[in-house]
Amino acid sequence: MERIWLGSYADGVPADIEPVTQSLTDLLDGSVARFGDRVALEFFEAETTYAQLAEQVARAAEGLRRLGVGQGDRVAIVLPNCPQHVVAFYAVLRLGAVVVEHNPLYTSSELGTQFADHGAQVAIAWDKVAPVVRRLPGVRDVVAVNLVHAMPLVKRVALGLPIPKVIALRKALTAPAPGTIPWGQLLRQGPLDAGHPRPAVEDLAAIQYTSGTTGVPKGAMLSHHNLVANASQGQAWVPGMVAGAETIYAILPMFHAYGLTLCVTFAMSAGARLVLFPRFDVDLVLAAARKHPPTFLPAVPPIYGQLAEAARERGVDLTATRWALSGAMSLPPETLELWESVTGGLLVEGYGLTEASPIALGNPIGPTRRAGAVGVPFPSTQIRVVNPDDPSVDRPLGERGELLVRGPQVFSGYWHKPDETAAALVEGGWLRTGDIVEVDPDGFVHVVDRIKEVIITGGFNVMPSEVEAVLKHLPGVTDAAVVGLPREDGSEQVVAVVTLEAGAAFDADAAREQCRAHLAAYKVPRRVEVVDELPRSMIGKVLRREVRDQLLAR
Repeated sequence: MERIWLGSYADGVPADIEPVTQSLTDLLDGSVARFGDRVALEFFEAETTYAQLAEQVARAAEGLRRLGVGQGDRVAIVLPNCPQHVVAFYAVLRLGAVVVEHNPLYTSSELGTQFADHGAQVAIAWDKVAPVVRRLPGVRDVVAVNLVHAMPLVKRVALGLPIPKVIALRKALTAPAPGTIPWGQLLRQGPLDAGHPRPAVEDLAAIQYTSGTTGVPKGAMLSHHNLVANASQGQAWVPGMVAGAETIYAILPMFHAYGLTLCVTFAMSAGARLVLFPRFDVDLVLAAARKHPPTFLPAVPPIYGQLAEAARERGVDLTATRWALSGAMSLPPETLELWESVTGGLLVEGYGLTEASPIALGNPIGPTRRAGAVGVPFPSTQIRVVNPDDPSVDRPLGERGELLVRGPQVFSGYWHKPDETAAALVEGGWLRTGDIVEVDPDGFVHVVDRIKEVIITGGFNVMPSEVEAVLKHLPGVTDAAVVGLPREDGSEQVVAVVTLEAGAAFDADAAREQCRAHLAAYKVPRRVEVVDELPRSMIGKVLRREVRDQLLAR
């Protein structure tokens, strides 16, 4: 596809980024040299400058080296958002080792599956889950992190939070960690020798686990080149951003690819003040915003809606937030309008996947942005729309097909899974996204659905999101999920579940009649059921696979 989208770029955005010549370690060193005295991290008002961050990274790297960590070794990080998470990330990379990020709320079984795959012998974990990690087969050393040590009590109280909330936070973030190495002990070592070998730009930097397009968790291998490229693309996408002068909120979990790039790499490369939140809490975010409001806020739609409503009710000024980037799920028009009316800034939608580090497309930061579209390709990024059954066959512009992406941010494959890698990366370095899209004549992309979630009934394809959009407009319905359940003949029947506003009544027959008025007969759900809540990922995306499994288990 010709680069028909370039005319829609915001003023000052280049068609291509400069070739990547630096590792992530070099990227951080550059920000330290330029912004050493400026605040890099803020955590419950406790501040760490770029110079202090560099010192902690050097000491943590030396501590890890003495634990036997060397080039190419995998080191697991099992932490919520906190200063130690950022330090650990760059310390591991400084040794030429590989970061493997994990959700700290995973069960022992979930963690065990991933550890068995990547084989890390050293882990850096939240002390609440460190004992669980310590018992996993193959784990030799666990460094336990106590988050409260980075949260001085006087500063927590100074935030104006109710004392019960402070006490609850302390209990939630503190737990004993027998048989582990305290984080403070790791930092008591002298700094790593400056002459210690540094990672090369093409070295593997991180393994990020993802379900990809198959639903089976796999470790996506992301190089220094991939992650630096995506951070550079992000900087190029926001030409009004001033290096060393921005404040970015890390609300997204940094163990997720979206949070990792926008917060851990992009923010540090921009010399920004990164305000860290261990979890999303409206009170915590608005308390922080009263002193250092965000200028750039990456998040997901539900967060924007909750923050905007609360800020308006409480009189909290968010007009410093000039830019906001929404991802992971569709951005409702009403959420966009609410956010922009409260902040006066721009809220644009983007698109990515772990295998692309993760951002591949974005709406322009300017008047050409298009509501309802996930945007246009980032600089140095190309796309194709192909026949899902034969990705060598391109679909004409405007026809639906599978989106393929190519660019410097695209990964090299899945850890120890050559067959899955071959299925995801086709000839020419094109990444199969598994998403069905339509592309406008000027290059704006609209996601229609995921290939693996398309329902086949009576020989016809049903896009779940199309049916969900109708259901979500019914009175009292707050959300909907549509899945296919197997029939005896091998096809599927369309089944929907919805959640309701408090006290709302629901008539399933009337809902199906509404669907008939807007959809072809084969797309109308055979059943519509009410549930208390929908299963979601850590960043709020509805998990249709789990909805399907729950319905089948009944």
